[in-house]
Amino acid sequence: MTDLKNLNEVQREAVKYIGSPQMIVAGAGSGKTRVLAHKIGYLLSRAKYKPDSILALTFTNKAANEMKDRIRDLIGKKADKLWMGTFHSIFARILRIESKYTEYKSNFSIYDTEDSLSLVNNIINNFDINIEGITAHSIRHRISFMKNHMVMPKEFRKNHVNSFIDEKIADIYDEYQKRLLANNAMDFDDLMLKPIELFNSKPTILQKYKKKFDYILVDEFQDTNKAQYEILKLMVSRNCKITVVGDDAQSIYSWRGASLENMLNFKKDYPKHKTFRLEQNYRSTKTILQAADSVIKNNKDQLVKTLWTENTDGEQVFVVKCADEKDEAHQIAKYIKQEISKKKLSHKDFTVLYRTNAQSRVLEDIFRKEKLPYILIGGVEFYRRKEVKDVLAYLRVIVNQSDEESLLRIMNFPQRGIGNTTVTRMIEFARKHDITLFQTMARVFEVIEIKERIQKNVKGFRLLLEKYIDLKEKLSVGELSRALGDELGLIRLFKAENTQESLQRMENINQLLASLSEFSDSNQKAKLEDFLEEVSLITAVDTYEEEKNAVTLMTLHSAKGLEFPVVFLSGCEEEIFPLSNRFSTDATVEEERRLFYVGLTRAQRKVFISHARSRYRFGEVAYQSRSRFIDELDPETVNEVNGGIGRKANRKTRKEAYYEYFDSVDYDDFDQENKDVRPGSRVMHETFGLGKVTDIMGSGDMVKAKVQFEGNNIKQLMLKFAKLKILN
Repeated sequence: MTDLKNLNEVQREAVKYIGSPQMIVAGAGSGKTRVLAHKIGYLLSRAKYKPDSILALTFTNKAANEMKDRIRDLIGKKADKLWMGTFHSIFARILRIESKYTEYKSNFSIYDTEDSLSLVNNIINNFDINIEGITAHSIRHRISFMKNHMVMPKEFRKNHVNSFIDEKIADIYDEYQKRLLANNAMDFDDLMLKPIELFNSKPTILQKYKKKFDYILVDEFQDTNKAQYEILKLMVSRNCKITVVGDDAQSIYSWRGASLENMLNFKKDYPKHKTFRLEQNYRSTKTILQAADSVIKNNKDQLVKTLWTENTDGEQVFVVKCADEKDEAHQIAKYIKQEISKKKLSHKDFTVLYRTNAQSRVLEDIFRKEKLPYILIGGVEFYRRKEVKDVLAYLRVIVNQSDEESLLRIMNFPQRGIGNTTVTRMIEFARKHDITLFQTMARVFEVIEIKERIQKNVKGFRLLLEKYIDLKEKLSVGELSRALGDELGLIRLFKAENTQESLQRMENINQLLASLSEFSDSNQKAKLEDFLEEVSLITAVDTYEEEKNAVTLMTLHSAKGLEFPVVFLSGCEEEIFPLSNRFSTDATVEEERRLFYVGLTRAQRKVFISHARSRYRFGEVAYQSRSRFIDELDPETVNEVNGGIGRKANRKTRKEAYYEYFDSVDYDDFDQENKDVRPGSRVMHETFGLGKVTDIMGSGDMVKAKVQFEGNNIKQLMLKFAKLKILN
């Protein structure tokens, strides 16, 4: 029986309510995970719902596992029968179950961002496209953006093609979807779009799941995109109950399609809904909440709520003015050591948050010099490392022989004398005969342009793969992967190389094989497909080691859902945080403000906010204005101090100065205006990043700008197609 005594009055009411559709507006630190866990426990123990009739959707595996652990503590093993997981994992499961009603086989691969990028790059090369403004990175991002807004190739070509470049993008997008299908693969966005296609084309399948699920719960509802909301609307039947939990003040993912409008649309689509507001904060001090509220109230688009807490007043927010970015890192290190000494805290009690990944570089340098242990969230994740992805590619081909991208990745790894020319000729043969690349390998002797010696190499490689395809059903996941690892000889290869890098790669492969064995040992019925799906959907936060005694460095986006006794918000300067400028829309600035709010409300006891007077940008010293968000803080909550101001700043060499401070992914929605581009203008390009215009040439439609991007990367761009964003 679920005990509700440890909940406050509003939490209890929200848990016990099972009438009309329900929205829980849960402020930061208000115990939403506790409420969701207790609500599911209540549905099972008191309302007598069956575990497999409840669907609970989250956005990270970490959140799903944490919630399932809490529910297990409340109701025991019944929690294991719940349909609980991320949107992507749950609907991947449904797509595999119902694959015979789709164009895909149940063993389809799931392509991560890197796989999708590789596929786009191959298509660009196949189409022999060499046009300024068309890069694999920008096109992949454009495709993902279209999919998140449910714009498929046919509609894109019909309604969104306005230029020659758009026509080429339409060609690539169309071919991209065809190749995914041919590879029996889906990207992350397809995992949301394909269920909608399935449900719309097969009403009986939709009815099956509408009948199956009596209650649907959605966490982080403010982060849902259009496709996810459409899926929910399809699945909620007249008798099905739904609870969504979200906080509009923490909506920070519009750049990947999340729509705050979904919270407003929920009220329109379910007019009989009931709203509960969780406003008591259990995490932060009164001062931190007061500071956060004083900033977020400047946003016009928000749902009304007032956070309050019974916690102590706590210390003021420290705003630290620094000389430059290196001084900022020194100041942060200094304050961490002081807090550890005075408050008897551990290194794991601290996090340093920043707006873009590139800002971690100088922090890492200084922390190493200061001998401060740290962990970096959002660097090169374990399952994205080259040697790990290489082994995973073997396993993916063993599961899905149609997966051409994975097959191309391992065709000559380790080296077996199959070069690019051979691969190109085999692909041409495959396209001509409408067969897969794997099938072509069996007919390689028919590809007359390939030398007999190389044909034998291809045949040997195919026999190796066929051996493990046959063993897949005979060996456990752990046994199969260890046998494959031994036969490939990668451990021996890296050990013989005997460099620091090769030994690290060897250790990574050992760790992967250990993970596969552990996965196999934990569930004797586990399939290789299950492991591959699990790792393909892992996010950086899912691998976060909370118990490791080290300072955590990560972006503000990665920090959502986490909490720490002491939080540092670094790089709080205009054009860095907020990552915007005078041309930005109000919506852009409001989302940046929500991100600042998220950063503040990660803190339990204390917040440090740092900003630098100058930074090296574009190869020269740029003098910075502190973030407008600092000026929006309630003065009563702030204690301003000078860091390294007054002493000579320790400047970098010009070579050290080229740090990439901005990620292009956050610039999707920018409207472009080129008429004010002139020498000296600072600009943003979606592929090359930040740059400075050094010269303007030509006239009319032929005007070109010579731009020096960070890293001394000089480009000549036609303004008509370049889509430059002017920063000043």
